[in-house]
Amino acid sequence: MKIALDGPSGAGKSTVAKALAKKLGIIYVDTGALYRTVGLYVKNQGVAKDDEEKVIALLPQINLGMEFINGEQIVTLNGVNVGDTIRTGEIAMYASRVSAIPEVRTFLLETQRKIARENSVVMDGRDIGTVILPDAEVKIFMFASAEARAERRYKELIAKGENCTLESVLEDIKTRDHNDSTRKTAPAVPAEDAVMLDNSSLDIDGTVNAVIEIIKSKVEL
Repeated sequence: MKIALDGPSGAGKSTVAKALAKKLGIIYVDTGALYRTVGLYVKNQGVAKDDEEKVIALLPQINLGMEFINGEQIVTLNGVNVGDTIRTGEIAMYASRVSAIPEVRTFLLETQRKIARENSVVMDGRDIGTVILPDAEVKIFMFASAEARAERRYKELIAKGENCTLESVLEDIKTRDHNDSTRKTAPAVPAEDAVMLDNSSLDIDGTVNAVIEIIKSKVEL
């Protein structure tokens, strides 16, 4: 079974997808982690995130690995577990920019599809239902207001000890929304057959329950 969970930054896709995978006993694939890892490498090499030519030139140096240990996804960069180093706001912006480069998306496409061919998965991202898994049995586009998403993200970052303001997080989310929705390659838009889910007023449990009801309407669990 393939479940595609798309939506903008901060909609809670990763948290919901993890909980969903656990409930259904399937594998959760965080595709954003792959783009973040590419962004991390680009940053570490001192290359500007919007220098497409230099970013493309770095791709042959990148060896990404993905393992699932006790149901948890582990991403490695050239053999080293990246852990939480890819979870900063700065790396998120790198990910947003490099993900707009067609060559980067092609580089990661087969990695993602191979996992879905070999396992039942819930995969979250921006273009899962439109590009990565167009044959997914269930496609959901999860969204929330920019303000609601910023507040959630701000609380997460503060809990991790990061120094930021709600205003700066909101600005970052609006910037990412614009970049992701207007890029020429695989823009973050709903698939024609996706079910739209606004979770602005839902907590995680409420969102997971809503997603499960959508899945039940599409496939037999």
